[in-house]
Amino acid sequence: MKLTTWNVNSLNVRLPQVLDWLKANPVDVLCLQELKLPDERFPLEAFQEMGYHAHWAGQKTYNGVALISREPGADVQRNLPNYEDPQQRLLAATYPSPDGPVRVICAYCPNGQSLESEKYTYKLEWFAALHDWLEKELQQYPRLAILGDYNIAPADQDVHDPAKWVGDVLVSPPERAAFERLLALGLHDAYRLFEQSGSPFTWWDYRRFAFRRDAGLRIDHALLSDALKARCTACDIDREPRANEQPSDHAPVTATLSFS
Repeated sequence: MKLTTWNVNSLNVRLPQVLDWLKANPVDVLCLQELKLPDERFPLEAFQEMGYHAHWAGQKTYNGVALISREPGADVQRNLPNYEDPQQRLLAATYPSPDGPVRVICAYCPNGQSLESEKYTYKLEWFAALHDWLEKELQQYPRLAILGDYNIAPADQDVHDPAKWVGDVLVSPPERAAFERLLALGLHDAYRLFEQSGSPFTWWDYRRFAFRRDAGLRIDHALLSDALKARCTACDIDREPRANEQPSDHAPVTATLSFS
């Protein structure tokens, strides 16, 4: 069972790239973030023609998340039920596996803009609500995966130049503490379960030839519950789509689960 997260930075612009990638990488669940389109403009037929099902939470111009899957999802949850928020940032559904139902959550976590911004306060509040909701979800769904753009680089090894990022969002101590609180619930960073070679980054700024210089951050993550950690055999970052013409600034991240 392969679970992938990818912030596509506009599905309207990047749809052909997503479809091409999915043809070459037929994963079981693809979690998309930053759709940047309203519900009525979601390209459902394009995914159905490839034999996939879809659930989505759209928003014009900003945000938006989707779950693209081989099997239809059940018990769909749109947004955090314990945090009133007009921004479309979270979608959850349950999928079958040989071990039993797997709860997959697609999250587009707030960016925060700057440490002095109201958006930073909102980010920390949103993560606190996410933590409290996940605590209950894990009790109901022991096989749980939450994938997405977390907008947090958990450690200095996830940053191309830690000194340059001091005092900025994505790396501040409160943000990293919020990420650690999620792990303390019994979740595991799938990428760090394995010895990795090569660049760990999943996001590169469009400016200053950042991708060419590999000046990136690892801010896209797949967190797995104890039950799924035991089934995880790999977690990989696919850098190739970032080299496309008019690419997203993020790369797909895939966690592979093996069931006996």
